Amino acid sequence: NIWVAEGSDFTVRRLTNYLDDDGQEMGGLVISPDGEKIVYVRGGAANRDGEHPNPSSGIDVVEQEVWCIELESGKKWRLGEGSNPKISPKGSQVVMVDKGEIFLADIEEENSSEKLFTARGSNANPIWSPTGQQLAFVSYRDDHSFIGVYDFPTKKILWISPSIDRDREPVWSPDGNRIAYFRFPGALAEPWKKRDLHLPFSIMVATVSTGDAGTVWTLPDSSGGFAQRYPLHPLMWGKDDHLVFYSEHKGWMHLYSVPASGGNAKPLTSGSYEVEAAALVPDRDKVIFNSNNGDIDRRHLWEVKVSGGGLKQITTGNGLEWEPVMTTRGDLAFFCSTAQQPAAPAVLRKGGKRHQLLSPNVIPEKFPLKQMVVPEQVIFKAGDQTIIHGQLFSPKKMKKGDKLPAVIFMHGGPIRQMMLGWHMRGYYHNAYGLNQYLAANGYVVLSVNYRAGIGYGRSFREAPNQGPRGSSEYQDIVAAARYLQSLSFVDGNKIGLWGGSYGGLLTAMGLARDSELFAAGVDLHGVHDWALRGKRRNGGGWGIFGDELMKTAFESSPVADVAFWYSPVLFVHGDDDRNVDFIQTTDLVQRLRKEGNAHVEILVFPDEVHGFLKQSSWIRTYEATADFFNRFLK
Repeated sequence: NIWVAEGSDFTVRRLTNYLDDDGQEMGGLVISPDGEKIVYVRGGAANRDGEHPNPSSGIDVVEQEVWCIELESGKKWRLGEGSNPKISPKGSQVVMVDKGEIFLADIEEENSSEKLFTARGSNANPIWSPTGQQLAFVSYRDDHSFIGVYDFPTKKILWISPSIDRDREPVWSPDGNRIAYFRFPGALAEPWKKRDLHLPFSIMVATVSTGDAGTVWTLPDSSGGFAQRYPLHPLMWGKDDHLVFYSEHKGWMHLYSVPASGGNAKPLTSGSYEVEAAALVPDRDKVIFNSNNGDIDRRHLWEVKVSGGGLKQITTGNGLEWEPVMTTRGDLAFFCSTAQQPAAPAVLRKGGKRHQLLSPNVIPEKFPLKQMVVPEQVIFKAGDQTIIHGQLFSPKKMKKGDKLPAVIFMHGGPIRQMMLGWHMRGYYHNAYGLNQYLAANGYVVLSVNYRAGIGYGRSFREAPNQGPRGSSEYQDIVAAARYLQSLSFVDGNKIGLWGGSYGGLLTAMGLARDSELFAAGVDLHGVHDWALRGKRRNGGGWGIFGDELMKTAFESSPVADVAFWYSPVLFVHGDDDRNVDFIQTTDLVQRLRKEGNAHVEILVFPDEVHGFLKQSSWIRTYEATADFFNRFLK
């Protein structure tokens, strides 16, 4: 549901009343300029067969829709099918995207959405000009992409400096006369056989009246790609024509500033840490952001001037704070959590020193805050001496001489990082909760931030021979098991594995390669055959092409060692998974059945997607996980 915090005292109330656990997502919140309406999206995107998520298996047609709701009355109405809504500067119109087309709706009129124009390519990412007379967008055309500007008075499209390259992420200048954007190289005939593209890019600035563009800055190496797509706002137009952007060319993801007229890029942040979610303050003279600067396994808020200098830490402590937004009054809103308190919205008043939760009463009194353990940061080395970080959850009521079962958790992605507190992302917020639950039930839990993840620099994320090229990250899981075995209170013969997606892959890998080390595992929607993924998904997102790499990919997969798998396993998968094909589980289970060495249990959710949409699906999964470990590790 949508909740609002209104007025000078931020009075909180629930605005919508979707009370069924039907698995229909909500997002894309946009507040109208007059503050009287909110436009939002309900429902998920379609899969490759054009089917929208329907995890409740309802018999009615399910769509992804854009809605508008009045804050005062609570009256709501449907504007049309689509996603990514943007309200015009005057607040009277809404653009949205559906099936590669851009639609326009009257914000006051129900079902008023109509196609704005017809153009080749898949058209998306609409951005209103400050005057509302023009609309910038990206036209994706397979091997290249253009920045287009639709002009409302003339009903014509102007293409901005069209080339053979991939232009993306347009942002308007405050006066509406110019557009800045990224330019990446266009496609090659030979498929790119790498996971990280390592692409050069330039920042371009165009004059909208003519469509002519010039280069204002070019990346000094070929480290581009990730830092220009992972952040929500990778390019921002700051005060006095300072363009703020992310780059990893110094080895860590940092913020830089370059004049819109061109020149040298000035580092706004630097050092052995990462900058994540960032936003301009209302007058655009500063950037506020969350970072692990000085606290690598947490997140805190910082600010810096767009012209450089003035780097200042805003929040500190043993919690996490992220996704800051500043109000026009100068108050700072963000999300926060601790080791015990789950994620919640908070506000830090202008001039204040301590933040307050906006809705503390939403956390039920019966929620077991005091039963939560505080995970300990642990650091150990893999076999090749790579330094690995983890979070150790130890049960509160351990007695001297206890030998407790242990479980290793592995995140998905792999471009993720688990924290020393409740996580920023919903999927891993849930996973952190299960880790706490297992610790409360007598398990020692070690959450592992294996190589290929984020938070520790580009070289860690791009570690050689990872994934389908040799699964080098698996040695970090073995090192985690050895670390657990070194603890006096852990029973080294009762170590289990659990994880989802990439964590499911590593769970299956451990059981297939080292059943003598790992006594049981719970595998949520894991990839089990890299070669199969490459064949079915045009390289699988990892550039898996060619016979030689296909062979290596298969050998880097759990299926390659299925004959050595004899530890019990629970597989959990939704059959409308859009991230990991359901056949990854059906194929592996058939292989295990043929071998006949391992006890196999299965929990399947018809019509569920990768990150389960129904609360009941998560509850059933976690109850089944705890029960499975209780039967095979205790």
